[in-house]
Parts: sequence; C-alpha cells; structure tokens
Amino acid sequence: MIALLALVFLSAGCGQDGGSGTASDAESNGSDSSSAASSGATKEAPEIVAIDTSGKDGVRVRVEIADDTDEMARGLMGRTALAEDAGMLFAYPEERDLSFWMKDTLIPLSIAFMDSEGRIVDIQDMKALDDTPPHYTSAEPAQYALEVNKGFFAERGVEVGNRARLPV
Repeated sequence: MIALLALVFLSAGCGQDGGSGTASDAESNGSDSSSAASSGATKEAPEIVAIDTSGKDGVRVRVEIADDTDEMARGLMGRTALAEDAGMLFAYPEERDLSFWMKDTLIPLSIAFMDSEGRIVDIQDMKALDDTPPHYTSAEPAQYALEVNKGFFAERGVEVGNRARLPV
C-alpha cells in the first residue's frame, strides 16, 4: 500500500509543469540550440510573463529567457513551431532603442517592446525570414522584448500601455 501511494505521488509530481516541461513546444531544425525544448531533455518549469490587460485574468506567456549575447543572436531562428502560449523574452541590461530582424526565423512573430518597468511601449508584427532593413525597431527605448506567435497580442487584447510582470 505504501509503495502504491509513493508511486501515485511520484507520478503526480512529474506533470506539474503543464505537460511539456519547457517554455515552448517549438521544434528545432537541428541547429545548435541548448534549449531543452529542442533537445527533449528535462528542464525546470518555464518562466511566466503576466500581462495586465483590461480583461479580468490578463494574459500569461510561458517564456524562454534570452539574456546573453549568444541566446539573443539565436533567438527563435530555425524553429518550425511555437506553442500557442509560449514565447521568448529578451532581457537587456538597460533601456535603449532595440532593433530585431527575422533572419532564419521560419515562423511569423509579434513583438512587444517594454521599458524597465514592464510597460509595453510598442507592439509590431514581424514577417518570417525578413532580414531586409529597416528592421523592427522599438518606437521608444526599451529594456525587454517579448516575441510570440504573430497575432497573439491582438487576439488577447494586449495593447501599448499595458504592464507586464517579468520574471527577470
């Protein structure tokens, strides 16, 4: 009986991260990505960005965090899919004009630029494989950028001026 209870508790603990265990259900094209999502390795529960909107529940996004030069340069390049509620949060050391491109990025994305307080200062839609200047540049200085599937923000009522609670 004790062995059965232990098995039940162990089984319940394995699924607490929402099922996938990673910040996205994105598939990798085989590029050198250290993401557990791409390799299938077990990774701790994803971080959450919670955006306060006029809706009572707000919007939650499971994120991978890019906070070093290599992660930022790679971004979501080569991915063929991104889970509906997943994205990548780019965290810079200070506010500045941020510019993104879509070189080798196979899926269309939307990006929200946020200041140091988490206030969304700009939202843009980005085309897949678009590496032609001008790039997607924040309308105001920003410290964070959140990439999600194209249309995600519009479909959920996320607007410029909304605030996000960031895990960084």
